[in-house]
Amino acid sequence: MNATPETQKTVLPLPLPDCSSMVKAIGSPMRWKMLQELSKGEPRTVGELASAAGCNYDNASRHLIVLRKAGLVVQGRGRLYQIPKQYLSATGQPHVDYGHCLLRMDAAG
Repeated sequence: MNATPETQKTVLPLPLPDCSSMVKAIGSPMRWKMLQELSKGEPRTVGELASAAGCNYDNASRHLIVLRKAGLVVQGRGRLYQIPKQYLSATGQPHVDYGHCLLRMDAAG
């Protein structure tokens, strides 16, 4: 019998982000700092990401919209942002693998 338990959820893979949108999105030093913070694997609020990027709340919100539209981050409950787990390194390294691009967040600043 190959029945799947009802409690087991199927996680569908997200499509790869569009390459040109991704390059434009990571081109900003503030957005890069936000991605560095999110590469740690924990969801963060807009305020926490604003602090990490050294900008105010409104600027952080605008930058997060760009990252979300590019498919690099998702917004969850309570206005928490995160990088989808499928893109994060399983080794705990601050690496983000978007399929056609591997970002080594510890190697650039």
